[in-house]
Amino acid sequence: MQRTALATALAVLLGGCMADAPADTAGPASTAASAATAQATADARFEALGAEVLEALFVLSPVTATQAGNHAHDAELDDYSAAARRHLVDTSRDLLARLEALDPGSLSRANQVDAKILANRVRATLWEVETAQSWAWDPQVYSQLAGGAIYSLMAREFAPLPERLRSATARMEKIPGLFAQARENLDPARVPEIHAQTVARQNAGVLSLVDALVVPHRDALSGEDRRRLDAAIEGLRAAVAEHQVWLDGTLVPNARGEFRIGAEQYDAKLALALDSGLGRAEIRQRAEAELERVRTAMYATAREVLAGRVDAPATPDAPTPAQQQAAIEAALELAYAERPAREAVVETARGTLAQATEFVRRHDLVTLPDAPVRIILMPEFQRGVAVAYCDPPGPLDSNLDTFFAVSPIPDDWSEDQANSFLREYNTRMIHLLSIHEAMPGHYLQLAHANAYASPLRAVLYSGPFVEGWAVYTERMMTEAGYLDRDPLFRLVQQKFYLRSIANAILDIGVHVEGMTREEAMTLMVDKAFQQEREAAGKWVRAQLTSAQLPTYFVGAQEHFDLRAEAERREGEAFDLKRYHDRVLSFGSPPVRYVRALMFDQPIP
Repeated sequence: MQRTALATALAVLLGGCMADAPADTAGPASTAASAATAQATADARFEALGAEVLEALFVLSPVTATQAGNHAHDAELDDYSAAARRHLVDTSRDLLARLEALDPGSLSRANQVDAKILANRVRATLWEVETAQSWAWDPQVYSQLAGGAIYSLMAREFAPLPERLRSATARMEKIPGLFAQARENLDPARVPEIHAQTVARQNAGVLSLVDALVVPHRDALSGEDRRRLDAAIEGLRAAVAEHQVWLDGTLVPNARGEFRIGAEQYDAKLALALDSGLGRAEIRQRAEAELERVRTAMYATAREVLAGRVDAPATPDAPTPAQQQAAIEAALELAYAERPAREAVVETARGTLAQATEFVRRHDLVTLPDAPVRIILMPEFQRGVAVAYCDPPGPLDSNLDTFFAVSPIPDDWSEDQANSFLREYNTRMIHLLSIHEAMPGHYLQLAHANAYASPLRAVLYSGPFVEGWAVYTERMMTEAGYLDRDPLFRLVQQKFYLRSIANAILDIGVHVEGMTREEAMTLMVDKAFQQEREAAGKWVRAQLTSAQLPTYFVGAQEHFDLRAEAERREGEAFDLKRYHDRVLSFGSPPVRYVRALMFDQPIP
């Protein structure tokens, strides 16, 4: 699909349905031409509607607009007042009615997919506001918005610094009003205790963002702009302090809500989040089977690693559960022992990125993008959770770097803390993080996606496609022979994949099946070999979120299934690079739509 100019699309939209055009009586060629004209007209109308929906989204959520790379609303802030919520619902219902009135058969196949994606996103918005009502019980809605409002402006140089500082000033002036809306909207009786406690601890985080990203650059403004910025900073400090008093004195003591959302809401939210053919029951079944399959594979790898070692535990052909566990743990200890010095984490990541890039290039696994990627030091306020993450530019921003952010070990960590952290994020795990976050994972995939012609598809990307692709590449690189087929690397990759599997089981277990903390820790520590501190943090995350943790496993399963089908169809003619380039050519839609487009199947 070629991107249609908005002006042209609007002209077609306003020009009516061409109902007065004469009937075609000139034969097959004329009929084909008329059909092509009708499709072009329908496509232009849809693209105009899509542009209207995106603009409505950006007006209603200015922080989303900034994150996406639309900077027309950088000085504004999302509104959670009752009137704004009513307006959002009315707008969404109107847009959904217009989308449902479209004849999908009149559109190109690419636009049929975009129409499905768009309708799903509008339905998700309506469900969130009217049914889930997180604005009434989840204080994270407000704290995350406040932080994102500043970070999205200051972390990336999409405009001159003075311009971004003026926008940040305007948003800081509005954040006290956002906190006031939070206090008005949140019903302590519906707020789960874990949510209230977490936000109370994190409330001051917005000030750390301001101190790290805004205050050091105040001298870029002068005169009235500088005075207004300084006043906004001081006003925000006072507002954060006021909000902290309410959090500590009112919300936390009176939080009585249930963090488990239950089967009905979970199934509805999961369906909207995944936009997949896989439902909860099948996801649970596949995850349990995959957990056992991978553990069996890990035991086989452990036997290979431990062979000939005098201090190795028993590795019989048919192990007991205890023997299987002991062998895998012993083999993993060998990987944990090879970790960078605490001051060498960033340099190690720099080397692993270069190594992964060279491997992809030498083996011609996928077309490498021209988009720039740059390793940066992770901002201080985000350190201590993970070693690395991918920070891509908004899909509507052009010619900006993708950041591969890498965290050094915090200076105030003890040696025991640092060693515990680096047992999990050992040298081989840093290789996997470079694969997952950058090459050929998120960085490469999103660079391909941002080249797709439809801005709508770029903005409304599928989380399961994006996360699933990154997990898929971990196994793909292992099977391609990365690190000279090192069995310890294969073992660490299998363990990393277990994390995705356990995420899905954990999320379903917590929100639908009443999983306890003890059961969750057994799953993560014993069955998935995670470090205790990491598992404890994931238990908290599972209480604070829902229907997001399964995206890694579901997306990966869909990517594995898609490749298997391509291999079956093409047989000996299957070419891995051609396959990867084809998959990535469609942007980041749900994988089931990629399947339909690749294999010329009906759009589901």
